[in-house]
Amino acid sequence: MQELLKVAIPKGRIVKHIRRLFADAGVPLPEDLDDSRKFIIPAHEAGMEFIVAKPADVPTYVEYGVADIGIAGKDVLLEEGRNVYELLDLGIARCRFSVIGLPDWKPVLHPRVASKFPNVASQYFREKGQQVEVIKLNGNVELAPLIGLADRIVDLVETGNTIRENGLVELEKMMDITSRLIANRVSYRMKYGAVQQLCDRLQAAMPAATTR
Repeated sequence: MQELLKVAIPKGRIVKHIRRLFADAGVPLPEDLDDSRKFIIPAHEAGMEFIVAKPADVPTYVEYGVADIGIAGKDVLLEEGRNVYELLDLGIARCRFSVIGLPDWKPVLHPRVASKFPNVASQYFREKGQQVEVIKLNGNVELAPLIGLADRIVDLVETGNTIRENGLVELEKMMDITSRLIANRVSYRMKYGAVQQLCDRLQAAMPAATTR
């Protein structure tokens, strides 16, 4: 019996994008993947087993080999810095990293920047030669400039509705973000055929999936 390819995928809204892409690639996902309370869902017909995890944990599972491959946002990969192969830009779940603040923001000496992505924020401002104090927040980061906790924030922007509703504006666009197919370094060698076949099928399906 062929060993299953273990695939870590992030829970949440991105599942619908992943389902569409896999279906276009001829690899339909299990029906209960969206709303099941199970964390491990087999898909024997596809030769796979899906591990459903929090987005930030997917690269960790892949790095340590409990998952052979995974789907993770470039934002998570940049923040976590895990030792994995990045195989393919899937072109789904598009958004962008931006510096955000109040419209009347003015430069100050040693500004404070709040973010759920402190490593990304620190590196960005360091590369620009700017000294900032980075404050890590786990949620509602838009609140920080409104209550004076931080001068600016670094966050992901998809539609921009949330920042506009809170009276904030994008001050700088940092980079575009999409989801990536990643692989464990050992699994990529040991299960090369299965991994590469999936990678090829997903790549062939991407134009159809990403234009919707």
